[in-house]
Amino acid sequence: MKSVLITGGTGAFGQSFTEHLLKHGLASRICIYSRGEYNQFCMRERFKNDPRLRFFIGDVRDRWRLKRAFDGVDTVVHAAALKRIEVGAYEPWEMVQTNTVGAYNVVEAAKDAEVQRVVALSSDKAFQPISPYGQSKALAEFIFMAANDHYGSSGPRFAITRYGNVWGTTGSIGPVWQQLLEDDGGPVRITNPECTRFFMRMEQAIALVLDTIRRMPKEPAIPTLPAYRLGDLAEAMGAKTITVGLPPWEKLHESMDENNCSATARRMSIEELREQIRNET
Repeated sequence: MKSVLITGGTGAFGQSFTEHLLKHGLASRICIYSRGEYNQFCMRERFKNDPRLRFFIGDVRDRWRLKRAFDGVDTVVHAAALKRIEVGAYEPWEMVQTNTVGAYNVVEAAKDAEVQRVVALSSDKAFQPISPYGQSKALAEFIFMAANDHYGSSGPRFAITRYGNVWGTTGSIGPVWQQLLEDDGGPVRITNPECTRFFMRMEQAIALVLDTIRRMPKEPAIPTLPAYRLGDLAEAMGAKTITVGLPPWEKLHESMDENNCSATARRMSIEELREQIRNET
């Protein structure tokens, strides 16, 4: 990699991935593409205006802006997405515009700009999806995989990573519950204590994406991850709970593929979860 562009680059993954690339000298030019000017300002400050960084204000819904931003880039990491599952339930078209049409725009802009490799970050919710979020990401996966056949050896290569929420990122359950506990001591709302979810650290997500860039596999790159029970997480955090029930757009258990389900993955113990929480504070 010489020149890398990250869509949604001011998000939790984008910032952590950027930090890793800078620290290890893995790219001479890193382009951050996102909609939020204030988040870009904060990121400039965080990395002290490192000369290897460039910033582009833009939306993945805008194919022409993407093409201009992709100029001179050899590798794109497509991390931009609308991810709040409940938002997708009420605003499905917005999910489609960003997650599906946005993916198509990234593919077409990459072709126009002669990018070499494009890796998209997908979700466990894209496997057998029941929510607009999962369905929009599933279609995005199909668009990326089909692009390899459409362009063949004459165009960019496309690959996908698929995993669940990364522990500790903005909006994920750990920080949300922790903030509630700090604000008023709880209780926290829980859909179902028997729900299980995959557990992944940010450094694992970064390693998976780097490996996928290196290999560019034809099938989604899927990690083997442990999982935790929501009731166990609440106990590990010392939180009292109010059970509100699963909405129709949420699953009791998530799956990466037919052989990789959070119900049958290695189950994290309460003490293991406590240790992780201690490490984050």
